[in-house]
Amino acid sequence: MKLYSFFRSSAAYRVRIALNLKGLAYEQAPVHLTRGGGEQFAAAFRQLNAQSLVPVLEDGALALTQSLAIIEYLEETHPHPPLLPATPAERARVRSLALAIACEIHPLNNLRVLNYLTGPLGLSNDIRNTWYQYWIAGGLQALEARLSAERQTGDFCHGGAPGLADCCLVPQLANAYRFKCDVSPYPTLLKIEKNCQALGAFQRAAPDRQPDAE
Repeated sequence: MKLYSFFRSSAAYRVRIALNLKGLAYEQAPVHLTRGGGEQFAAAFRQLNAQSLVPVLEDGALALTQSLAIIEYLEETHPHPPLLPATPAERARVRSLALAIACEIHPLNNLRVLNYLTGPLGLSNDIRNTWYQYWIAGGLQALEARLSAERQTGDFCHGGAPGLADCCLVPQLANAYRFKCDVSPYPTLLKIEKNCQALGAFQRAAPDRQPDAE
């Protein structure tokens, strides 16, 4: 397998965690999202993903896009260890947690959005950072409320083993740290993150451990 990735991309970070949890070997092909206007806009990469986004996972003749779709593909083709629980209700819960991060928090603070704020809209970096922190706070507050109240929460987002939701949570918290967001109001999230970061699969996926890390 080959993963087209950028060390700071939280979407690519999710897939790196999942590959590591599954114990799957993969080659990395770095795609620098800011150098030279963004290598993701090169014609060769656009042939892999017309959206000009990472990650892309090549598996044989397949070129898969969208981080959660890639992780679900890995779950179906390499089911052990599982990243989703056994019952439909439990699987729906885990997917809803993952989607709350990947579809509600992350898109508002994606690099494309941030560049548009400071580029065409002419906003300052301070205003951009305020935007980022506002949406992070709202999203993490909702996650904290759920995970602290729901009995299915354990050492990880769901029970005693890491799964799909944890693959999304840890990268989102990494982004929060990078933009100096206050995460102290979210003790449940921080407890889960600490448990994840004790595992080699998460450690090896960290941005500063990647071959293209700056």
